[in-house]
Amino acid sequence: MNGEIAVFCGNANPKLAEDICQNLRIPLGQSIVSRFSDGEIKVKIEENVRGKDVFVIQSTCPPSNDNLMELLILIDALKRASARRITAVTPHYGYARQDRKDQPRVPITAKLVADLIATAGANRLLTMDLHAEQIQGFFNIPVDNLYAVNIFVKYFSKMKITDLCVVSPDVGGIKMARAYAKRLGAELAIVDKRRVSDKEAEVMHIIGKVRDKNIVIVDDVVSTAGTLTEGIIALKERGARDVYAAITHPVLAEPAIERINGSKLKELLVTDTIAIDKDKKCDRINVLSVAPLFAEAITRIHREESVSALFV
Repeated sequence: MNGEIAVFCGNANPKLAEDICQNLRIPLGQSIVSRFSDGEIKVKIEENVRGKDVFVIQSTCPPSNDNLMELLILIDALKRASARRITAVTPHYGYARQDRKDQPRVPITAKLVADLIATAGANRLLTMDLHAEQIQGFFNIPVDNLYAVNIFVKYFSKMKITDLCVVSPDVGGIKMARAYAKRLGAELAIVDKRRVSDKEAEVMHIIGKVRDKNIVIVDDVVSTAGTLTEGIIALKERGARDVYAAITHPVLAEPAIERINGSKLKELLVTDTIAIDKDKKCDRINVLSVAPLFAEAITRIHREESVSALFV
C-alpha cells in the first residue's frame, strides 16, 4: 500500500498515529502543524499527496477547540493538495454529548461538528465508540464506528474472573453493557442515576443482582469520574466484591484522578484514543492500544473491504 495511502496527524495524539503507521508498515506523513504568532493554527503538508487515499488521525479531545480546528485545517490543506479521498480518523469524537435538544434554546453540537468535518472536505469518517450511535446519521458521508469491546473482553478473558457481572452506569449504556456481558458470559446490571450537573451524578437504584459478584463497569467516556465513583460506592454498599471498569475514552478532566485514587476501584482499563498526560498517571489505570484495530480498519477501507466484518 505504500505510495497509494498516506497517514497524517495533528497534535492531539501523535503517538497513536505512529503506532497505527507501524502496524500499517508505512511512514507517518510529513506535515507541520504549528501556530502563528497570534495563536492561529498553521498547517503545511510537506509531501506529495496528489491522487492518494489519505487518512487524518486526530481525536477532538481536550483541548477540543484546538484539536478540532487542526483537523479541519489539515483536511482543507489535503483537499487543496488534490488528495483522491480524505478520511477523518477521530478515535474520540468530541462535542458528542449534545446530540439532541433536551432543553430549550440549546445547540446540537454533534451535528454542527459533523457538518464542519464534511464541509472541510472529508469524504468519510472513522471513529470509535460514539457517545450515541445516532450521531452517524448527522453525517452525509459514510461513517465507520469501531468498538473497543473485543479489546477489553480479550483482557478480561485472560484474567478468568469468576462470578462476573457487567454493569452499565446508566440506562443509555445498556446496549454496550449487554454486548460485554454476552461475550464474557456474565450477568447484567444497571445503575439508575439522576444527573445533578455535567460534573455530578446521583445514584438512585441498582437494577440487578450484584451481591458477591465481581463487577465490570463499562462506558464510553470517563470525564470527571463522578458517575464512575458514585456507582462504585453504590455497588459496594450492595455487597459487590472487586470492581473493575472498562472505559474507552480517558478524558480524565479534574478531579478525575483524585476521585479514582480515593475510590475502591481495583483497576480502570482505558484505550489510547486519548493520550493521558504525565500529570494524570495513576497506578490503577491500564491503557490498552487500539492501534492494531484502527490499522486493520484503515486497510479495509483502502481496499474497499467490509469494516463491519471486524465485529462478527
